Amino acid sequence: MDQHTAVFSPQKEESKRVKEIMEQVVAALKDKGYEPISQIIGYILSGDPTYITSHNNARALICKIERDELLEEMIKKYLDI
Repeated sequence: MDQHTAVFSPQKEESKRVKEIMEQVVAALKDKGYEPISQIIGYILSGDPTYITSHNNARALICKIERDELLEEMIKKYLDI
């Protein structure tokens, strides 16, 4: 029987989930002709999900991520943490 302890890393899984959702949201915004950075900034600052298109379920997807969680992941990525 294997005696090794399994390592659980929820933070990496959460980061991966946020990244996958954001990639889908960006693709949907581009499909509809929007500038993704501007639209996402509008959403983060206002909390108004109508900044995100409903195309390809992007609005529902981004609402699965808390805005503070999204900011946290963006800052981690920016700072290479």
